[in-house]
Amino acid sequence: MLNRRGFLRAVSVSLLAPPLVAEAQSTEKVWRIGFLHAGSKINSAGVLRPFLEGLRQLGYVEGKTLTGHASIVQKVTKTLPIVTLSAGELGSSGMVATLAKPGGNLTGMQVYSPELMGKRLQILQEAVPSLRRIAVLRTPIQWRPQVFAPYRQATDDPATKLGIRTRYVAFDDPAELHGLFAEMMKERDDALLVWANPNIGVFFDRIQELTIRHRLPAMHEFGSYVRRGGLIAYGPKLEDVRRQAATYVDRIFKGANPGDLPIGQPTTFELVINLKTAKALGLTIPQSVLARADQVIE
Repeated sequence: MLNRRGFLRAVSVSLLAPPLVAEAQSTEKVWRIGFLHAGSKINSAGVLRPFLEGLRQLGYVEGKTLTGHASIVQKVTKTLPIVTLSAGELGSSGMVATLAKPGGNLTGMQVYSPELMGKRLQILQEAVPSLRRIAVLRTPIQWRPQVFAPYRQATDDPATKLGIRTRYVAFDDPAELHGLFAEMMKERDDALLVWANPNIGVFFDRIQELTIRHRLPAMHEFGSYVRRGGLIAYGPKLEDVRRQAATYVDRIFKGANPGDLPIGQPTTFELVINLKTAKALGLTIPQSVLARADQVIE
């Protein structure tokens, strides 16, 4: 029998969620949720917000009779339910048996979507018509071959059709970024494609500063990076994905076995463009691209 105290694991480490209690239940019935995330407390709060909104819509209320502490995140077991808010690829990780029937105690939402790489490259080339060479930046995390290979193929195949040369660069230490960008200039790369992973937010400000300094247009996977100053992004709408994750917690609270709940996939996507950044880069985004944007930051 699974322990129905919901433990929510988003990515890797940081913050305990506020207490929650079901509004329709007795105040003596309290559900406890632990929340882990890679990044700062401020960033974690932004990640958690749409998830908590989803729980409120399902009738759960924060701040009722519960005080939590970090020890809950140290007691992860094979029986405590784990719900991912917006995980990377889970199918080849060994964490779940299959996406359709995860088994074990983990379920939730994933945003692994290599099939969107072609669309990203197409949009970027429309925004930067001179694009012929692109650097693909990976942040310091070990990519399993089962994850890296589909991402690379999903990038290389459409790039070839668009007449774009791809060149892959990676770093283990953020101090290497300065040299990597100097190398991009030497290689005459026209733009940058940033592959997201849980650590990208930690290094985003440094990457963004270097793209501006070298006037290198960058495509990101998620709109959140464009709202922080990036140029352009096309990908899953993370707020909706994380809000959907709340329904998994609700179903587990009501008795569902997490191992029986299929891993969810994004259903809403967004194109976000930052015109302030475009101006700093000396780039004029064509109206045909702006017209398709879900959000334009001016």
